[in-house]
Amino acid sequence: MAEIEIDAFATLGRALGREDDGRTVPRQKLETSLDAKLLFVAVDHLDQPFAFAAGAELYDTVYVMEIDVMQRWQRKGVGRRLMLGMIEAARMQGASGVTLTTDRYVPFNAPFYTSLGFRVLDEPEMPAGLFEILKFEIDHGGDLERRVAMALWF
Repeated sequence: MAEIEIDAFATLGRALGREDDGRTVPRQKLETSLDAKLLFVAVDHLDQPFAFAAGAELYDTVYVMEIDVMQRWQRKGVGRRLMLGMIEAARMQGASGVTLTTDRYVPFNAPFYTSLGFRVLDEPEMPAGLFEILKFEIDHGGDLERRVAMALWF
């Protein structure tokens, strides 16, 4: 999955004017997503992965830890299909909704999630765990003006 993340970040990096720091989702977190039935992987005709979405249980929600699509597969509806799978899994598992943190302005971030029914949460609306994730991101270099928490409630 690391290769997918690194390739996909090039698009986000250009949008944000940032270099990739090389950090990827640790294997243990991906295994936890798999165990929770919250890891979705898109593969090509040769069964090679080119996109994935990884979620985690966060209190009574499903938190989208990561979603990445390799550049050559972007803008083909793959990310939307992965997110729809995550949303359906969350519903089937009885979650109260799906949450995530993202960039407010990049078109394939907050505006994309808004098109799926997500909305930006104000601080008082954020579940405790989600607020802590957003705070951690900002404390570790995320732009306070750009980082937002979003939710799709069921």
